[in-house]
Amino acid sequence: MTENAGSVVDEETFSVRRTIRIAAPVEKVWRAVAEPEHISRWFGRTELHGRGVGATGTMTFPDYDVIPLRVEAHDEPHLISYRWNNDDALGDLPDAVDESTSTVFTFTLEAVDGGTQLTVVETGFERTSDPLANLESHRTGWDAELDKMVALVEADAAEETA
Repeated sequence: MTENAGSVVDEETFSVRRTIRIAAPVEKVWRAVAEPEHISRWFGRTELHGRGVGATGTMTFPDYDVIPLRVEAHDEPHLISYRWNNDDALGDLPDAVDESTSTVFTFTLEAVDGGTQLTVVETGFERTSDPLANLESHRTGWDAELDKMVALVEADAAEETA
């Protein structure tokens, strides 16, 4: 598996960023970040109703509430952005995305020699109940989740070329 640097927190802009390389073509990485059945393999169980900007759905993690999710931007296969509710301190999450407390995470994909460069940036933590704690929680979360995604996508790509 390709080794990548960890996520970085920017407390001034209340954002988390991670840029990684994946030894797989953009099309495979796109499926991993944009198609619910592929997202569900490495992140949370994802369901989306519709396709493209405005599609809504949920993401479910073990031992956690169902998280409302909405596609905010969609430029296949280069960029997809999601808005989600994920503030642990709020207790029961609403059934729809709450603009006042939600954050947005954006995946940007770029073809590079030997595969794909993927950058994820999550913003909006200043609207959460505990911005610094949530920044740190999501920093470690992106590290763990994206490492799982890299392993899966690279294994799938290697299997297809074998």
